[in-house]
Amino acid sequence: MSFSFPQLETKDWLVILATIAGPILAVQAQKWIERLREGRNRKLRIFERLMATRAARLSAEHVQALNMIDLVFYGSYFFGIHRRSKTEQAVVETWREYLDQLSTRAADAAAMSVWTARNEELFTNLLFAIAKDVHYKFDRVQLKKGVYSPQAHGDLELEQNMIRKLMLKLLSGENALKMDVTKFPADENALKTQLATNQALSDALTGKGTLNVTIKHDGTAAQGSNTPTAAT
Repeated sequence: MSFSFPQLETKDWLVILATIAGPILAVQAQKWIERLREGRNRKLRIFERLMATRAARLSAEHVQALNMIDLVFYGSYFFGIHRRSKTEQAVVETWREYLDQLSTRAADAAAMSVWTARNEELFTNLLFAIAKDVHYKFDRVQLKKGVYSPQAHGDLELEQNMIRKLMLKLLSGENALKMDVTKFPADENALKTQLATNQALSDALTGKGTLNVTIKHDGTAAQGSNTPTAAT
């Protein structure tokens, strides 16, 4: 038995191919769109955390967001080829520059002032690069100064840091715990009696007062002995 295929034109074959491949391509396109959406949402979460904690850069949430930048802005793979957009590359490079600055330490107060100013500049550049990648329009002045931080929050963070350092020095033995004793608990009547006794003894020894002496015989003394004993 032999089979024969009908004579189909090119357009007919294209319709058949589209009918077969259409659902497959639609599913793949949907997955690709979902991956793009998820990637953008992850970037937005990083940006939101950094913006929300601009005035609290020692907080755990701020540090975690910084450490996620390399992963979130890593880019994508297409047929085994790593691809990263220009804006993603700018974010990664800006973050590495800021990280290098954070890893340095100032030697004195003057160097600390320069170090802090440089930190502010690089952090603002990082926020600007991320904003550009997620298509948010912010200028550097707004990113740097458009933040609200109550003075009490800053004082609290500074005080907690000072307490932590002092406790470490105390526990390590580098510093000692200073104690000033101002008063001991005492019985007022006993204290007055002791003071009066001390004063009377002092007067007697210096001749300002008298010392009463009672002389009596010792009943246990040897027979025939008239040696007196004195009692005060």
